[in-house]
Amino acid sequence: MVSLSFIFLLLLVMFGTIGAMRGWAKEMLVCFGVILALFILSVLEKLPPIRDTVAIEGSESKFWLQASVIIILAFFAYQTPNFPKLSGARFARERLADILLGFLMGVINGYLVIGTLWYFLDQAGYKPLQNYFTVPTSEAVLRLLTYMAPHWMGAGSLLLYFAVAIAFLFVIVVFL
Repeated sequence: MVSLSFIFLLLLVMFGTIGAMRGWAKEMLVCFGVILALFILSVLEKLPPIRDTVAIEGSESKFWLQASVIIILAFFAYQTPNFPKLSGARFARERLADILLGFLMGVINGYLVIGTLWYFLDQAGYKPLQNYFTVPTSEAVLRLLTYMAPHWMGAGSLLLYFAVAIAFLFVIVVFL
């Protein structure tokens, strides 16, 4: 069994490395995809058929619904088109600053994706994956969960609606 905090940090470095290779523009779209996934979850969990059957608080089925939506949208967000073909050299990755910004955006995306999954796993009481991970007991690790995106940008949060609006505004202004 392995500690979730170790896996979290390892995956942050991996997402950052991927972000440095892909560039900041593509990583920005992944960030928007995760925000969209949180928005979709906030809407889905309010629908009566889903709320009353699948999305019961603390259940394993709710965790698998949440994890599925996050993973599917993150997967498709990583399947971005080739920007130089669409916009010339506007999003070219030539300088060190572009690589560093891509690394930073990759770490943020890792925080959003993996941190969100960890938060949902904690909400489910670690039951869905208890055979694979040790349940964190450290006060510092438990405090870390309060900084995960669904805690401050979860269902019904006004911040979530602003994030969705800003993401769509950014896509329209910068990418189109």
